[in-house]
Amino acid sequence: MEGLQKMLDSIEYIERNLVEDLFIEDIAAAACMSKFHFQRMFHMLTGYTVSEYIRNRRITVATQELVHFRTKVIDVAMKFGYESPESFSKAFRKIHGISPSEAKKHSQALKAYPRLSFQIQVKGDVEMDYKIVEKETFPIVGKGIRTTTIGGENHQKIAEFWQEANQDGFTEELAKQGGPLGLLGVCMDFDKEQEHLTYMIAAEKQQIPTPSDWEERQIPSATWAVFPVHGAMPDAMPKVWDRIFSEWFPATGYEHSGGPELEVYLSDADPSSENYYSEIWIPIKK
Repeated sequence: MEGLQKMLDSIEYIERNLVEDLFIEDIAAAACMSKFHFQRMFHMLTGYTVSEYIRNRRITVATQELVHFRTKVIDVAMKFGYESPESFSKAFRKIHGISPSEAKKHSQALKAYPRLSFQIQVKGDVEMDYKIVEKETFPIVGKGIRTTTIGGENHQKIAEFWQEANQDGFTEELAKQGGPLGLLGVCMDFDKEQEHLTYMIAAEKQQIPTPSDWEERQIPSATWAVFPVHGAMPDAMPKVWDRIFSEWFPATGYEHSGGPELEVYLSDADPSSENYYSEIWIPIKK
């Protein structure tokens, strides 16, 4: 589990530099990982983006200085890299629900975000099946939404997107377009902090006309790690996602290559069936 130990090294680096300018390239280097892979690992293991975690830790440590050491608001704001006392106060109020000055004057209930600590466990009791697939660039068609990982909003929005697509007949029409991979859920176009992404419900484009309100995109050529998912949706898929990042990546030495991720719904069987089969495709590099 060397990969998870490296994640602990990155947490130590963040803690040592909370009052300095922190750059994702340097944090990822502390973990000996590429930038994209580190950010994806961090979010999947913790539920926070790297930027969220840094913001939360800074406001926690700043609150301690403000309340326990009676430091001036302007001094705390400058020390922790806020542009002004006003921007610090805005961030403070968003977390605690009160202003910094109110927190200093009264005994108020305040929130704290503790330093992360990964519990490294060896779990070799259940094997993980996977295969490596080479696939050239291919076009997809479908519809997408822009969503954010902050606060887990993407989980709610994507579930609602699928529900709407099933109810209005979009997935039924899309299935007629589908190629060998069937229906796809595609995570792509992550921003540099991996806090926003596009999620598409799509299918491989075939040589038949598509509606004008559908979007066409390209999935780039990649080496893919393909993981089988057995069980009813939506519960079965997240369990495999968790194991990929907490067990498979640390054990194999592969890294995420930074391209789109695919949820592949091959079967037209009932997704709520315990025997339902689907796959997760992740672009990888050694």
